[in-house]
Amino acid sequence: MAAVAALALPLAATAPVAAAPAAAPRTTAELAGSTQSLPMAPLSGRGRAAGDASQEGLAQREVRPFSLVGVVWDNADEELNGSVQVRTRARAAGTWSAWQDLETHNHDHGADPGTAEAAGPLHGSTAPLWVGDSDAVEARVRAADAEGEPLPRGLRLDLVDPGADPAEGDAGDSSRALREPDVLPALDSAASGAEAAGASGAEAARPYVGARPRIITRKGWGADERLRERGYVYTKSVKVAFVHHSASGNGYSCAQAPSVLRSIYRYHVKSSGWRDIGYNFAVDKCGNIYEGRAGGVTKAVMGAHTLGFNTNSTGIAVLGTYSNTNPSAAALKAVEQLAAWKLGLYGVNPAGKSTLVSGGGNRYKKGRSVRFNAIAGHRDGFATDCPGARLYGRLGSARTIAAHFQGRR
Repeated sequence: MAAVAALALPLAATAPVAAAPAAAPRTTAELAGSTQSLPMAPLSGRGRAAGDASQEGLAQREVRPFSLVGVVWDNADEELNGSVQVRTRARAAGTWSAWQDLETHNHDHGADPGTAEAAGPLHGSTAPLWVGDSDAVEARVRAADAEGEPLPRGLRLDLVDPGADPAEGDAGDSSRALREPDVLPALDSAASGAEAAGASGAEAARPYVGARPRIITRKGWGADERLRERGYVYTKSVKVAFVHHSASGNGYSCAQAPSVLRSIYRYHVKSSGWRDIGYNFAVDKCGNIYEGRAGGVTKAVMGAHTLGFNTNSTGIAVLGTYSNTNPSAAALKAVEQLAAWKLGLYGVNPAGKSTLVSGGGNRYKKGRSVRFNAIAGHRDGFATDCPGARLYGRLGSARTIAAHFQGRR
């Protein structure tokens, strides 16, 4: 998609944008989702050539409808050390939001170094932020130290329209009930144990496998399979479940969760350059569980969720930001049930520990063996705030409860 030229004006000097017109029916292209990519310009008006690479932004701009926003730059190896803020205008009400922060999580998600997925082309990116149905935007990026490291080159604002719900079509009906094969129904522990034996080729059912929880498939949340790379990448086992938060904000309803997931999927693939969505599973605030990266929910699918430790692990992302907000009881229970089942398929005790070998990162050098809790937080494998202090603080009890769900005492 062709980029739209940015106004090289300070944000404070821009004129207000007119109220939004009445929302028009979506076209066929909009129903499939889209990404708008808008280049940023220096806020000072001097530009990089004049030696000012500490502030860039985008003046208030009317755009096509979008619901999720993130900042992207050319080189994934460059870090954005600074602050990123956006304001958006609600499409229906025509009102502007306050300035909102985007998490600048550099290098903590993504494919392991040396893998085919890491060969790129990859782009640096902030965490995406869900803002709901919007039609105008303003943004500013400031370096942490104006005299120090400059901002990454090629900064742009990516605006994602998730497209319509799988059953909406042109009718806009989002009230339908999910049907098979949209959902994998729950299985009891005995059936899950037999499922684990079938997956591993064992002669008998595994003794400690949690009941499989209900899982909404990729078809159920409307994943466009044309976006991702074809084929799948598997590892040998699943020894650790890394828990994340999506850092995309908590301002979504549970009915919007599939749209949030479609937006993150498109952002990971089209903006960051990954082969598929990074997480193996996602959980919303109502406790619904979603299949993430394609390849089969029982399989050891290699994700792009914990840079350096994607091999022999699975990534579970709770949709939302949990640095200062407590995760819901329903979301925690879903994480516990999912981890009990997924780890149980591979004979792992959720209250135990497992060893993984680092593929390289900012906390552990490549080749180092690291002992993790079987249910670990993203920050255990990488220097990051993810999954947020409030969610990370609940992982101890999650391990105990997940082990109980496996039938362990």
